[in-house]
Amino acid sequence: STVLSAGEGTPQTGTMTECFDCDNCKESLYGRKYIQMDNGPYCIPCYDAHFANTCDECKELIGHDCRELYYEDRHYHEHCFRCFRCDRSLADEPFTCQGEELLCNDCYCSEFSSKCIACEKTVMPGSRKLEYNGQTWHEHCFICSSCQQPIGSRSFIPDNKDYYCVPCYESKFAPRCTRCKKTLTKGGVTYRDEPWHKECFVCTGCKTPLAGQQFTSQDDNPYCIKCFGNLYAKKCSACTKPITGFGGGKYVSFEDRHWHHNCFNCARCNTSLVGKGFIPDNDEILCRDCTSDL
Repeated sequence: STVLSAGEGTPQTGTMTECFDCDNCKESLYGRKYIQMDNGPYCIPCYDAHFANTCDECKELIGHDCRELYYEDRHYHEHCFRCFRCDRSLADEPFTCQGEELLCNDCYCSEFSSKCIACEKTVMPGSRKLEYNGQTWHEHCFICSSCQQPIGSRSFIPDNKDYYCVPCYESKFAPRCTRCKKTLTKGGVTYRDEPWHKECFVCTGCKTPLAGQQFTSQDDNPYCIKCFGNLYAKKCSACTKPITGFGGGKYVSFEDRHWHHNCFNCARCNTSLVGKGFIPDNDEILCRDCTSDL
């Protein structure tokens, strides 16, 4: 908004008592009022006709004896410089130009400024406000739906038509970690329909984080593959390493013994016996060819 004052540099006026003529009409200025310009004196009618500006509002000349206001190359009589909506004088008031219309602050705010979604009052230009999702609030009107305290510039969490400060939202809605019982404010993991912090979801044996890793469970407790294999998995009768079944691993069982697929070989010729007939010989297993030599 701008406050205008009368134009500066108004030409001098005086009364001529000696022989002196108007520079335009050449009539004597003796005993008459005149205006002295750089190129000579002018009688009042000639000055108004040749030098006066035209009022942008009423389109009439702004005479030498009128207070003239100007704004962006437009000139106005003082009494013509008024709000387009309420007709209030803007001569000594702040105003805004909207298109070709001059508006006082009250009319501009009423028509063009945002309305606070909470109190439904105008959000005045220059006042502190908050905008979110196409809606506007006075800063003091944007409050937490739980504690009723202004949220201001702090982080908040929307929930339908309600808005919560982070502490209230966590206390009211956020899930709690199955292990540490603290709230989860960002991505965690779900195991058996229960939420966990990523850093809390660890192997029951070695405490290695399991988020994003292969794992299995025993008695509802999560284990990494290594710990599960060492503690609970069957052991291969050939290599004695755990048979976990992960990574596409297959195994063969016979009586109370177990083998990895790639370990289930003839003890004599090392031929794979997977899918073939074999003959047990004490602790060994042999292919048919090797048993024929016995």
